[in-house]
Amino acid sequence: MTYEEAASYIEDVPKFTKKTGPDHALKILGVLGHPEESFKVIHVAGTNGKGSVCAYINSMLTAGGYSCGMFTSPHLVRVNERFQVNGREVSDEDFLWAFERVMEAAEAVMTRGEAHPTYFEILFLMGMVIFRKYKVEYCILETGLGGRLDLTNVVKKPLVCIITSISFDHMEYLGSTIPEIAGEKAGILKEGTPAVFDDGNPEASEVIARRAAELNIPAYRVRPEQIRLIRQDSEGIVFEFREDPESNEGGGIFRLEITSVADYQMMNAALAFRAMKVIQSVHGIEDDTLAEAISDTRWPCRMEMVKDGVVIDGAHNADGVAALIRAASHFHDKQELTILFSAVADKEYPRMIREICAGLHPEHVVTTSVGGSRSNSAEKMALLFSEGGCSDVTAETDVKKAFVLAEKKKGTGILFCVGSLYLAGELKAIISQCEKPPAS
Repeated sequence: MTYEEAASYIEDVPKFTKKTGPDHALKILGVLGHPEESFKVIHVAGTNGKGSVCAYINSMLTAGGYSCGMFTSPHLVRVNERFQVNGREVSDEDFLWAFERVMEAAEAVMTRGEAHPTYFEILFLMGMVIFRKYKVEYCILETGLGGRLDLTNVVKKPLVCIITSISFDHMEYLGSTIPEIAGEKAGILKEGTPAVFDDGNPEASEVIARRAAELNIPAYRVRPEQIRLIRQDSEGIVFEFREDPESNEGGGIFRLEITSVADYQMMNAALAFRAMKVIQSVHGIEDDTLAEAISDTRWPCRMEMVKDGVVIDGAHNADGVAALIRAASHFHDKQELTILFSAVADKEYPRMIREICAGLHPEHVVTTSVGGSRSNSAEKMALLFSEGGCSDVTAETDVKKAFVLAEKKKGTGILFCVGSLYLAGELKAIISQCEKPPAS
């Protein structure tokens, strides 16, 4: 089998399998010799910011000299992006090797009447065998969906659990209220493992803190008031983070820098930094090294300045759009604003569009279609922008043509490409292809 055949097989899995749970994954892990027990695990759940927190922690651990595996989702361009070892995505050869090991183990349990593993299950299991192969010391695990019933929750005793901001998303699976969703995310908490969480939503915080108390584990809150903005410009953000004064560490004050232009990344960086401080007795990395590593962290398509005056952000829910509005408003005071927008049909895109129109009033808008079977009509989205009061709105189905048009409309202003991780991924691929040197 080739890499291309393996990747194609995985993409086709949703067509012929049914949803499984952690118990099913544990059976396959048993056949594989429980690779998830080979390394120290940092487990991250939440609605928004999970991938960014993982990236900050990965940077800090590698800067401290540790070998580190990171499993995140979704991927933007290539599925290999989901598995990183020491900051680099795995090779096609390692991908194929892991796929074959996992499918051999899956076939062994299927002969006992068990179901075929799901798409996410195969990828998670592949990550575990890849990280064991490379003998990583630490593994950073991002949950796929929720927490309590997420396949990543098979890990018995993580080193620390982190819960990022909680908001409405995937309500059909996680519940229709913030407390219900928070309860699912708090399902990753374990006895004997400290928790660090975003204390920005009182309803969510109450649920998380209560679960931590039930487990008798320390729970470290990161409150918005512990973060003070110092500088925000096109180069990034400088801010001050004050540790919780009630903590044993004495409430130190740290100056942190991030490359993102989005203010919400201050909380994500603070969560990652706080978690690393909580387990500092384990890794022993100095504060200055932790802070420097944060300043060097890059996480694609999360309010990323990919070109001069061009920002790509994967915001695809209400909280993401609110963060977009805050960040874009900072630049809109001085520059004309162009929006390149697309969203898949099963997202709350009419609400997203209404909020962008009301909060930003962009001078130019281009809409396009992404997402394959979940794609949405560019014309339908363009009509909603026009109804929202935007005067210069163009629908262009082809993503590459839409990007070229949006860049042209941008002129000397700023362009934000938003609405979907599918859009972010396609744009990254387009930009990467354009930057490749011509074949000799």
